[in-house]
Amino acid sequence: MKEKTSRHIILASTSPRRQELIAKLGLPFDIIPSDANEDTPFGWEPRKIVETLALRKADTVYRNLVEPDVNAIIVGSDTIVVLEGNILGKPSDDADAVRMLSLLQGRVHEVYTGVACIDVLTGQCIVRYRMTKVNMKPLNDDQIISYVRSGEPRGKAGAYAIQGLGASIVESIEGDYFNVVGLPVSLLSDMLSEMGMHVLS
Repeated sequence: MKEKTSRHIILASTSPRRQELIAKLGLPFDIIPSDANEDTPFGWEPRKIVETLALRKADTVYRNLVEPDVNAIIVGSDTIVVLEGNILGKPSDDADAVRMLSLLQGRVHEVYTGVACIDVLTGQCIVRYRMTKVNMKPLNDDQIISYVRSGEPRGKAGAYAIQGLGASIVESIEGDYFNVVGLPVSLLSDMLSEMGMHVLS
């Protein structure tokens, strides 16, 4: 168990994928779900959506900390899938997942992830985003239904997970792979360095 004074990360997310990626940095971290409201006004640009929600998640945890003097950096993140300007969030059910995948198949879409870091001791805040283009394979109805039946699309933006079985339906990507998984690790490490927490030290 780490000492209270040690510098660490607080991940404002229950996402197993983000937890796995944070763990790969080799830095001590805790998990505190934000439970922040994820509604945004209609018409916002993708960048504004993911940056706003990432900050909202981190800020919610920041304001609700039991120990407001803890030596930590809170990390919030949000990911959306965008197809020709239309935002595809998490599918509401399997039928919705089929609908989303039918739209995405054989086409290029964009994945935006926003990242927010808040230094608990100083209040310093950094918010950034990254975008990756994903080219999905042409799929027939049977392939889409089979993938949806695997259960993997549930709870995933755009109804697929590139790090799982979803890798079999992606033709190629242009940009950061980990951004599509849900946390651009390279970007996050740069942000942490600006706050004095270095991954490679």
